Amino acid sequence: MRIYLQRRPPLPWWGIALLPIAAVLLSILFSSLLIAISGVDIFNAWYLILTHSLGSRFAFLETLVKMAPLVFTGLAVSVAFKASFWNIGAEGQLYVGALVAAALGILPVKLPSFLHILLIISGGFLAGGLTAAIPGYLKARLNVSDVVTTLLMNYIIILMIEALLNGPWRDALSGWPHSPSILESARFPIFVARSRFHLGILLMLIAVGFVYVLFKKTALGYRIKVFGENPQAAFFGGIPTGRILVIAAFLSGGLAGLAGVGEVCAVQYYLISNLSTGYGYFGIVIAVLGRLNPVGVLLSAFYFAAIITGGQGMSRMTGVPVYIAEVIQGITLLCMLAVMLFNEYRLKIE
Repeated sequence: MRIYLQRRPPLPWWGIALLPIAAVLLSILFSSLLIAISGVDIFNAWYLILTHSLGSRFAFLETLVKMAPLVFTGLAVSVAFKASFWNIGAEGQLYVGALVAAALGILPVKLPSFLHILLIISGGFLAGGLTAAIPGYLKARLNVSDVVTTLLMNYIIILMIEALLNGPWRDALSGWPHSPSILESARFPIFVARSRFHLGILLMLIAVGFVYVLFKKTALGYRIKVFGENPQAAFFGGIPTGRILVIAAFLSGGLAGLAGVGEVCAVQYYLISNLSTGYGYFGIVIAVLGRLNPVGVLLSAFYFAAIITGGQGMSRMTGVPVYIAEVIQGITLLCMLAVMLFNEYRLKIE
């Protein structure tokens, strides 16, 4: 008996749409096995995950708060991957956006809150964008590996921020390594009483709409997609490939930077070294699961936000390690890669 993969015509549109659903169901199945091994009732565990993420007004709004940075990093990775720019540096770009937000947020200037927040959002987007544009430029001009440069820049940026927080910005009284608290005028408004439903969640929806229009309605989005699918064809078609690559990298980094802005201006109100719990790396899984589609990214981010929020509550109630959310993330990525394989291949047994 011989088992091998045989190429076949791509699946119809409805089959492609079912691939992420199949990946999620498979990840739930395998995650349930791990929960069962820990000695916890599977159905009770998933019930607790649902109730702690969606079961009340507070839980649902907290899930949306957790969802915002995941959407931004998912969109960042999607834009980059559309251009075949393998941006593994969304984590570092998030921290650069957060650093600029913290720096601008403590400026002793008297600005209306609207202008102060607008300045911080613009600064965070610009800082994240320029951070990603550097490896984009290196790839366009010198063919330097974008995977290596973006990944290594994560460590450089995070270590620089830790040096800053343990040096000039360390709290003189408590000794706690965090930046000074941002001014009231720099804080995102809260739209729902007794919650953390903030401006960043609305910006998240605007970003989804922006990316959707970019790739569906604009010449720039079309050029990015053509370049990502076939750089040589794009070049001979008159598309300035180097410039398009740098622009895509800039947009990607800018979106990741906004994730950091939201965490500083709406959640923490100062910069800390563990501001992100891996949102930049989560963004890769979310983008792949959403098939680089902004609406798919939105749905994928909601799923992971519910898993993270609900997983924390389930862990407190049952004793299952809170890292189960990260395990589910990894399993989901592996399942998604496996089911994507069957978009072009079928399993043959002879």
